[in-house]
Amino acid sequence: MTTPTAPAPPAPALTPAPTRPLSLARTTATATRVLRQLSHDPRTIALLMLIPCVMLFLLRYVFDGSPRTFDNIGASLLGIFPLITMFLVTSIATLRERTSGTLERLLAMPLGKGDLIAGYALAFGALAIVQSALATGLAVWFLGLDVTGSPWLLLLVALLDALLGTALGLFVSAFAASEFQAVQFMPAVIFPQLLLCGLFTPRDNMHPALEAVSDVLPMSYAVDGMNEVLRHTDMTATFVRDALIVAGCALLVLALGAATLKRRTA
Repeated sequence: MTTPTAPAPPAPALTPAPTRPLSLARTTATATRVLRQLSHDPRTIALLMLIPCVMLFLLRYVFDGSPRTFDNIGASLLGIFPLITMFLVTSIATLRERTSGTLERLLAMPLGKGDLIAGYALAFGALAIVQSALATGLAVWFLGLDVTGSPWLLLLVALLDALLGTALGLFVSAFAASEFQAVQFMPAVIFPQLLLCGLFTPRDNMHPALEAVSDVLPMSYAVDGMNEVLRHTDMTATFVRDALIVAGCALLVLALGAATLKRRTA
């Protein structure tokens, strides 16, 4: 006679790992580590610091016979070039952390996703300040970019654009499985904004459907903010609105990046 066996006890329910609150100490430590790693990569530093300046220098002398053209589009590109370079470098650097297993080891420690994303944003934000200052100084004081408003307002929008590029790069890195795929996100994320931001034609001259799409793209407000500095001597309410929208979009994308960050590449 077979003795009935007792039913196995139910498996304990899996509980998600607690969400760690954002810590200034962990965020600063992450930023310091990223900056230390970047200091050993001179090619990346050169890309971040010099490429926007080189592009502005070339643009100025492409339009050497018509300097007003440079004045009309130079300010807009002063914000767009840092956005593109920060997007590329940040997306590839973050993906490299994940594919090498560094990200998984870091998140196994008392380090939350928010700390990691904020640390990266802080590190690349510090580089963005230097990058934007170099590009703005070159455009205004060396290449003779003629602006009606304060060059400091140009610097502010250029810095916000660079931070937006950093946030977008951190966000899309979660959806790429390789560095090649990370680069492929640029046509999908950056190029539509470049075409619809009002750089090539005023947005109100576009097809109504495209104008509606451009109204929700952050680069449109970055270009509008630069154009406000070109036309007005003082800070206008429109400029403040545009700057706040770009800053708000950067913060929103950073939050999405923290929510979608993966420990490793599948």
